[in-house]
Amino acid sequence: MEYKLQQQDKFTFIEEGEGQPLILLHGLFGALSNFKDLIEYFKKDYKVVVPMLPLFELDIFHTTVGGLAKHVHKFIELRGYKNIHLLGNSLGGHVGLVHILKHPENIATLTLTGSSGLFENGMGDSYPKRGDKEYIRKKTEVTFYDPKMATEELVDEVFEITTSRLKVIKVLALAKSAIRNNLGEELNQIKIPTLLIWGNNDIITPPFVAEEFKKLIPNSELHFIDKCGHAPMMEVPDEFNLILGNFLKNLTVA
Repeated sequence: MEYKLQQQDKFTFIEEGEGQPLILLHGLFGALSNFKDLIEYFKKDYKVVVPMLPLFELDIFHTTVGGLAKHVHKFIELRGYKNIHLLGNSLGGHVGLVHILKHPENIATLTLTGSSGLFENGMGDSYPKRGDKEYIRKKTEVTFYDPKMATEELVDEVFEITTSRLKVIKVLALAKSAIRNNLGEELNQIKIPTLLIWGNNDIITPPFVAEEFKKLIPNSELHFIDKCGHAPMMEVPDEFNLILGNFLKNLTVA
């Protein structure tokens, strides 16, 4: 399914469907393809919005979790979204957390899946010399419980990023920023209903990270999915969508 990319000012995004906004924030190697099942499922009842995070467009001083959170805040202001369901995977979850801590207004719920912000084994721990596609393949496979999920197309997407020296520098800057920006002391300030959906086999943000988020965010619920890695919305979309759909429906009913 191809989605129409929209452009407004310096923001690139897709917007599908009508209803309350459901904003999806992708991770460090994220792309629209990560969310395709989620978009198709939820655009019937929600306005599904995916802003493209400027991972490689910001200057090096603002290539940080905080810099991306500012971008999201300006995007939300520009579009005038209210009563938002905010969802983030991996680095996108971290960006969502920083945004909510600074601007809790207009956010109705938060969903985190494989989020950084407390602990992660990231791509930033080591980096290959540019052009090592097999290394990239192995790193991409590690994202999933089933290594077959790392399709040639997905490996090519990640590999393309690593062929640019400047992009590699920015990936490392963001990975280091995520490690430095630990939110353990602040998470108790998040009062909105929060859903945590985690892969039981996530080795990038392991299950203990989800337990810690559950402990630190007061109004949160946690669901583990078996045989699932760091990107549940890609690897087990049916189960992921069911959990998220029930969470949002129950809040509406309440």
